[in-house]
Amino acid sequence: MVRKSHFDPTRVREEIAIAAARMIAEDGLDYATAKRKAARQVVGESRVAGEWLPDNDQIEEEIREYQALFQGDSQPAVLRRLRQVALEWMRRFEPFNPYLTGAVLGGTAGEHSDVHLQAFCDNPKEVAIYLLNANIQYDVSETRHFAGRGYVETLSFLWRPPHEGRTADPVGVHVALYSTDDLRGAVRADARGRTARAGVQVVQALLAESGTASSPN
Repeated sequence: MVRKSHFDPTRVREEIAIAAARMIAEDGLDYATAKRKAARQVVGESRVAGEWLPDNDQIEEEIREYQALFQGDSQPAVLRRLRQVALEWMRRFEPFNPYLTGAVLGGTAGEHSDVHLQAFCDNPKEVAIYLLNANIQYDVSETRHFAGRGYVETLSFLWRPPHEGRTADPVGVHVALYSTDDLRGAVRADARGRTARAGVQVVQALLAESGTASSPN
């Protein structure tokens, strides 16, 4: 095996990012899994030091390039559908201060992607009650708190927009439940000026930009 000292770290990170992006775009892998598999593919080792690994922003840029090159005919329509599902449920969850996050917001979502929402309310259990009253069957799991403060309860269910018919694949929707106090630090921008979550108006604007804005219910 060639020693890593013979490699150019910048080039290795780039190759790992390209390989990871392909796995995410084609197979729906999460970033951590794709990065690990890509590193093993490029370097030939199961464990690679962090200095050889690309960050998520670099991988995200490669995903955008991959989708533009190889999924330009399909990915935009998939993304619009996911954003429409997100907007539908954000409207339904309006009393709970819903926000969209993840790849559906960022624009890199594909056919394997789910909708990830965050709800902020005084009594997060009210979201579960709402779903029960709407006859929506859901599973309960946990998601890491966006600020690293442990985990929060997350409700997950499958949703097929009624107008699409029974042959359409359902969309996975995950709702992470936060308290109202968590909302205070929830919308800060990152170093690149991007927010990790967006409210209803932003999602409406994204759909309007793509020419597929849904009319209000």
